Amino acid sequence: MVFSSITFLFYFLPIVIILYYLAPSKLKNTVLFFVSLCFYAWGEPKYILLMIFSIIIGYVSGILTEKLQNKIYRKLVLFISLFIIIGLLGYFKYTNFFLENLNRIDGVSLKLLNITLPIGISFYTFQIISYEIDVYRGKVFAQKNPLSLALYVTMFPQLIAGPIVRYADIATQLEERTHDFQHIAYGIRRFILGLGKKVLLADVLAEFCENLKVTQDGSVLYFWLYAINISLYIYLDFSGYSDMAIGLGSIFGFHFPENFYYPFCSKSITEFWRRWHISLGSWFRDYVYIPMGGNRVGRIRGFFHIFIVWMLTGFWHGANWNFIVWGLYFSLFLIVEKIWLGKQLAKHKYLSRIYVLFILVVSFVIFNETSMGQILAILKGMSGCDGIPLISQESLYFLKSYGITFLISLIAATPLTKLFIEKLRRNSKLDKAINALEPFLLLGFLFVITAYLVAGTFHPFLYFRF
Repeated sequence: MVFSSITFLFYFLPIVIILYYLAPSKLKNTVLFFVSLCFYAWGEPKYILLMIFSIIIGYVSGILTEKLQNKIYRKLVLFISLFIIIGLLGYFKYTNFFLENLNRIDGVSLKLLNITLPIGISFYTFQIISYEIDVYRGKVFAQKNPLSLALYVTMFPQLIAGPIVRYADIATQLEERTHDFQHIAYGIRRFILGLGKKVLLADVLAEFCENLKVTQDGSVLYFWLYAINISLYIYLDFSGYSDMAIGLGSIFGFHFPENFYYPFCSKSITEFWRRWHISLGSWFRDYVYIPMGGNRVGRIRGFFHIFIVWMLTGFWHGANWNFIVWGLYFSLFLIVEKIWLGKQLAKHKYLSRIYVLFILVVSFVIFNETSMGQILAILKGMSGCDGIPLISQESLYFLKSYGITFLISLIAATPLTKLFIEKLRRNSKLDKAINALEPFLLLGFLFVITAYLVAGTFHPFLYFRF
């Protein structure tokens, strides 16, 4: 079940909200836990036991790690639990990748396993890992109530595609949280706007890209249209999901961390990764980069740490070489910016933005295409090599057909709309008018979204495959 489906919007979610708010305070966590299991079972019933087993490992590890006084035993418990948790992720996500690559060796012919990647395993595995390590470091107390820890991992708003919520961020909210009209209203608004990003923009851009792919067009404009649309699609799809997750969390009294902050407005790749998939970037920083020594171990070794972290970041996204190349691609620019380029970019406001946008467009081509041959063909087309024409009638036709969505998507990737509304709200009369009209505008927006869902083509969330 996905958020952008009629089943979720008009059956599952209303029933869950009614059950949750009718339940007494002591049973609200129980209700959320069981409906989260139902949500997951809708698409992956056979893997519920796998998720529960991972939770049990995390729970037992946390209790033992906190109780044991001997440092060696504490490390051993942590190591064994992490080995099991990471091993499960590795088995389901990467086994066939390694088998396929071993089969490229002459004389090797290993049979691929019939393995299906459990939805959300990359996200809930990282949450359990962060909990175990934080307990080991003494940053949080081990959760004694198994239901509370299970709810932290399984909570349906962030279970499938994040954001990666730290236990420390919501530990107190799991035990006690407030429910008021202001937070519920904010949650509804955030959810509907995120849903609009997904359905009205990301899905239409996905359709645009699919149509471009099946054409015989070979112009430079065609390749650039495809690359830019892929970039916008990935951003709007994933940030739209994060908006919906944060909105749903607010409805149920939880405050999830922000996952995106207008990343395309960055003036360097370093800044971009402080704004893009913030929960993942901070996770690798705190649990991989800093424990390895970060940049405190000398310049060369520090660069090696960046290389390792970004190779792992790419590999986390999927079991394919394009993701590894994508991660290493970013590591290259992050290192160059630390050595020299970062200071230069700070001096040139507009050139720095052009540089970032160009690097990002190329990166999302690498991210989206599974074949290195396809990646090179698109990059070659973008460069205009071999006498490729600049413009074609077919590309202009597609640009005209999807021009409005394309323009709105560009605006949605910037804070322009937010700044405009904030400016209007500075006038007290306009602020009152906006507050009065907002519920009706949101209902109208939801009606339009529903019409698109009923009549349109379904596109699953991109990050479901991770």
